[in-house]
Amino acid sequence: DTTLAERRNLVLRNPIPEHQNDMQDSRAAITGHADDRDVLEVALEWLREGRRVALVMVLRTWGSSPRPPGSMLAMSDAGRFVGSVSGGCVEETLVMRYRAGEVAGPEPTLVDFGVERAEATRLGLPCGGRLELLVEELSSTRPIETLIARLDRGERVARRICLHTGEVSLHAAQGNVELLVDDDRVVKTFGPSWQLLLVGDGQLARHLAGMALQLDYRVTICDPREAFTDPRPLDGVRYSRRMPDDEVQALRNQARCAILTLAHDPRQDDLALSAALESAAFYIGALGSTRSAAARRARLESLGFDPEQIARIHGPAGLPIGSKRPAEIALSMLAEVTAVRNGVASSTGTAATST
Repeated sequence: DTTLAERRNLVLRNPIPEHQNDMQDSRAAITGHADDRDVLEVALEWLREGRRVALVMVLRTWGSSPRPPGSMLAMSDAGRFVGSVSGGCVEETLVMRYRAGEVAGPEPTLVDFGVERAEATRLGLPCGGRLELLVEELSSTRPIETLIARLDRGERVARRICLHTGEVSLHAAQGNVELLVDDDRVVKTFGPSWQLLLVGDGQLARHLAGMALQLDYRVTICDPREAFTDPRPLDGVRYSRRMPDDEVQALRNQARCAILTLAHDPRQDDLALSAALESAAFYIGALGSTRSAAARRARLESLGFDPEQIARIHGPAGLPIGSKRPAEIALSMLAEVTAVRNGVASSTGTAATST
């Protein structure tokens, strides 16, 4: 077995195919997302300031709703809030009711927002719909501090709320269920955020990053090449100048991570892929044509990877939607990542192809 350093030297010595040089040259010419952790940290800050604070969670939705079950919001008696449960004015109405003492108390409160079509625009649900929300008054800082400390250690934590007594307890998360709701309890799983690592900067990476932020990913764009430094970095995106395999190594144990190689430079892409194949990433994808994918398989085999390992790579990455423009290619890629994340497509690269 080759070591990481030996493999890196082998990859960097690989010659770049002539058609890949052409692709790289053409590419060079194309030049308030609050997640669960953010909500918890702001709620803790408000509690430390002596404010009354409540957590709100979407339990169920019917009809149209921009935010899925499990989405969270924190609100204070000062009229401030962070996060979102509807993407519209339901938040403002909810905060006003909280300040007026109409929701939240010693026990969790279930709030049903039923919205007729005529009211939809005013209340922020575009096509009408219904939301069932859990509003929970936070009584002290300690439970939130404990939860955040466990998340800092990289744990996945199931936070269980008894609907009858309001008792809250923390447990080790089991399986991949993120939200469980029944007549007696609500269990919300917290853990390492869903992450998207994009290897190679440029227009396609910008499109992918922008879309992924809307889906609550923590996005990193990694590109050590000076010529590809983005003069207009995106807000909310982490940029890394490390070598791609080093960046992947830092995430190797993160099962909630998707890795996409976009560099058009086989040396950069292969460094990332060789490390990704030894990681726990739920999705590994590579940009390129069918011919590029065949050449990539041969290179990875020369580095000691077997066909079963290489089959983890979705390459060419993306669902076959006839995509040609960068935004369409980004859409097809993120759609495939979403399908794998939601369990409706295989985590190996053998279940889907792209044009």
